[in-house]
Amino acid sequence: MIRRPLLSLLIGALAVVSPAFASAEGFLRAEGVRIVDEANQPVILRGMGLGGWMLQEGYMLQLSQLGQQHVIRARITELIGEDKAQAFYEAWWDNHTTWADIDAMASWGFNSVRLPIHFEQLTLPADQEPTPGRDTWNEAGFARIDALVDWVKANDMYLILDLHAAPGGQGTDLAISDRDPSKPSLWDSAENRRKTVALWRRLAERYADEPAVGGYDLINEPNWDFGDAGSAGDHGCEDTVNAPLRSLMMEITAAIREVDQRHMIIIEGNCWGNNYRGVLPVWDDNLVLSFHKYWNANDAASISQIVALRDEHQVPVWLGESGENSNVWFRDAIRLVEDEGIGWAFWPLKKFGFNNPLEVEPNPGWAKLVAYWTADGPRPSPEEAEATLMQLARHDIRFENNRVHPDVIDAMIRQPHSDQTLAFKPHAAGAGLVTIQAVDYDLGRPGFAYLDTHDADYRGPAQRVWWNPGRTYRNDGVDIAREADGTVYVADFVDGEWLQYTVAADSAGSRRASVILRGASGRLWISMNDGDRREVGIAAGDPAVWREVDLGVLPLTPGGNQIRIGAVNCDCSLRAVTLIP
Repeated sequence: MIRRPLLSLLIGALAVVSPAFASAEGFLRAEGVRIVDEANQPVILRGMGLGGWMLQEGYMLQLSQLGQQHVIRARITELIGEDKAQAFYEAWWDNHTTWADIDAMASWGFNSVRLPIHFEQLTLPADQEPTPGRDTWNEAGFARIDALVDWVKANDMYLILDLHAAPGGQGTDLAISDRDPSKPSLWDSAENRRKTVALWRRLAERYADEPAVGGYDLINEPNWDFGDAGSAGDHGCEDTVNAPLRSLMMEITAAIREVDQRHMIIIEGNCWGNNYRGVLPVWDDNLVLSFHKYWNANDAASISQIVALRDEHQVPVWLGESGENSNVWFRDAIRLVEDEGIGWAFWPLKKFGFNNPLEVEPNPGWAKLVAYWTADGPRPSPEEAEATLMQLARHDIRFENNRVHPDVIDAMIRQPHSDQTLAFKPHAAGAGLVTIQAVDYDLGRPGFAYLDTHDADYRGPAQRVWWNPGRTYRNDGVDIAREADGTVYVADFVDGEWLQYTVAADSAGSRRASVILRGASGRLWISMNDGDRREVGIAAGDPAVWREVDLGVLPLTPGGNQIRIGAVNCDCSLRAVTLIP
């Protein structure tokens, strides 16, 4: 796993290169088009959402086919029984996000956290209440939020409370809110709406005097056809009135203001947070508009509508959710919104996948469970299933056992403000042989640290072509694959692509360079410190066998040296670069 030495290098670079990241200074509030603190200083929220902790979505667990959390839980229960399933979830909630995760976020440069809440953490579903219309409160769920508040406060950060799964579910995109379509939705049930209002009042009562809570994100990603325009199935994207959404959010706000006059209210439009037709004008003087942004261009046109709403209504906006893309997409999106003074919370901090700051690497038994649930694999025994699930919940998901992806962190925190490249790992040219793994090219944006023919997703999951088809090790456009033994290498290195490696030298001197590659034939080029490119032919050979190709002598200068290697009419795989005195 990538561990602390590389993170220390990155954190040091952030301290030098990145703009200052202000610590929390009292309550946040809306002031004109800006979010400000109690010292009246503008605050750019830079945060991550804790998706997968209090609300599981199937895709985060390699279980896209199952979708909602209640479906996943039913499959777990079917294997190991209700009591052991409850023990699994208790362990999951205890270990998924801990103080260590929040400490790490702060050390990397994040200043805020968005907490997606499942209402069942805090109260019973309406159809399970012992007394209809009377709310049962779960103190253990509130205590988990209390602990998170303490961790955030200890790091001078802000916490945004986000009702991600409202009673009954708020949309036809089922997994987002763990909605059971056989039961009344939020919009079908007056009792579900009453419970939602009561829940927010309870939260506001509890945190009214807590400045570390930055704001209340009332309803995550409503996506519901209210029938005032468009057709069924468009998730509310064509609705023009959205009266039930506006009415409920106004009712929630009124309930909050009965007990809490200081916290920011954050609202989201229909259509996954982006359709504000009929939702405005604003009804509170401390209100923020949230929008969500996925898989589209990172240009002014992509945020023009929300910026226009901001300016028309003189209210701040916040990119409350974004992500699930490549590093360059992250960098460009953050640069785009921060240039408009807009803060952000990307999604998620961790999951079973490579394109987040933290990657959960499940134990081998998890693949067997996934195969059983999704691909007609053999049924595991109850003992085997329980052992797998408890190792996952007690060990695999904990911060200290996650794989940290410094390239993702760098793309979010440093790269939006700097074109400088940094060494991914330290490489020093001393008296002996230097071996640089090909996958350890520099940190930085395309055109500076590397160049690849496809480096982001602008079309969405239905038409996705992965920027890194191997989906491993790093989240740039560079294609990375693994050998059967787990060794990583650069794959599909084709014409026009190149990689840069920074090598530190104590003194001037020459080194003979070579590359370990696979490929039938073609040519490579190599350059030093932005100097001229020198092309090198690759003799015909077995494309399945690794071999060494001499790249000639390189003159190193004292300090950092940038070596670039590129492909010319070549479809190669690269394993390592070597420098020999």
